[in-house]
Amino acid sequence: MKLGRNDPCHCGSGKKYKRCCMDSVSKQHAQVSDEVEAMLAMNPDLTLDELNAALQYKVQDRNNQPNSDFCGVSPTQMANWLYAPFDELEWVKICTPEDLSTSPVMRYLALILDEAMENNGSFKATSKGNLPTKLVKQASELLPEFAVSQFPINISISEFAGSNEDKFNALHYTRVLAEIADIIYRRSGRYHVKESAQKLYQAQGIHAFFKPMLKATIEKYHWGYLDRFEEDVDLRIFWLFMLWRIQSHNSFEQLIDEVTKAFPDLLQAFFTDEYFSPERNLSMLIESRFIERFLQFWGFLTIDPRRYLNGEPVARIVQVQPLLKQTFQFSV
Repeated sequence: MKLGRNDPCHCGSGKKYKRCCMDSVSKQHAQVSDEVEAMLAMNPDLTLDELNAALQYKVQDRNNQPNSDFCGVSPTQMANWLYAPFDELEWVKICTPEDLSTSPVMRYLALILDEAMENNGSFKATSKGNLPTKLVKQASELLPEFAVSQFPINISISEFAGSNEDKFNALHYTRVLAEIADIIYRRSGRYHVKESAQKLYQAQGIHAFFKPMLKATIEKYHWGYLDRFEEDVDLRIFWLFMLWRIQSHNSFEQLIDEVTKAFPDLLQAFFTDEYFSPERNLSMLIESRFIERFLQFWGFLTIDPRRYLNGEPVARIVQVQPLLKQTFQFSV
């Protein structure tokens, strides 16, 4: 679909197309115009059909060439990764791992489903509409089984444990995803598992919900839900490119460099102030929404929460977990 000048820009900056990426597109149009002039100068007798065919070939050839700004991915491949629906992504195979025990999200979902199945398909919510204390306690006790437990963090600020759902972000995130994915719903003060989901769980176990939950994360969940960043940049558009890169080198700093090189217009969504540059703001957004509250919640990787050691900045090295490579197999 063609973007209008006043439509929101596809890069996710939140700005109008005319004030964001339209200039770069105009440059590409200018390059094509130059090529047309060159072809006509060399072949003045070309018919309109022949000219169109030659141009189409040139455009397709250019779009299929590796692009250094995209780390070697072609514009055609990048367009698929940015805009294709979850079920139509190419150059990547998304699989359901055999062992999901290392994934916090999937383990929490299993607790929720088990609690419901033991009570004829539903269980009572708290007066605030949260998961019951019993279930929260069970989920908190799972923390030692996850890779993220290597980083000792007080329970008062932990994302993976808490006294109630309000203080337990990873569990709350899982419950919200399960609702968005149409696995559970709340009615009359109780959480219910849909009958279709009950049948799937009985037949296939927790594995039946891995891809539906992942799809809900990418297509429906608002990544800014658990934070208070002023900039509402939709990083979901770039999730597969970022995941491919972090799987390749494990370096958070390198990931930020690659994202800003591939999508420089993203920086226009951030203001420069006396404290942080646009690059720094984008870095914090990616760390919070993509690294910590997506990949780490799912058990795909871990990142040391320490930013300083003995007063000196610490390089943010991520530890890619086996679950990530078992799930995403790239062919680029």
